[in-house]
Amino acid sequence: MSRSKEYWRRNIRYLMILLLIWFLVSYGAGIIFVDQLNTIKIGGFPLGFWFAQQGAIYIFVILIFVYVRLMNSLDVEFEVNED
Repeated sequence: MSRSKEYWRRNIRYLMILLLIWFLVSYGAGIIFVDQLNTIKIGGFPLGFWFAQQGAIYIFVILIFVYVRLMNSLDVEFEVNED
């Protein structure tokens, strides 16, 4: 397999994993498991409500930083970095 195909294969794999995590947090915690999570309170608010309103956004921002870090290391590995 050529280096460019391997680079893009790994890039797409990173994207799929990170999007799956985001989906599980936003859809799973905010919709599917909301009743179980609502039994736990954070700052007086049910945890399911917190995930639906705040948690998914925080996780998305964290995943952006994780993606940047993964891509920077992938760029260095495949010698396509801009530094």
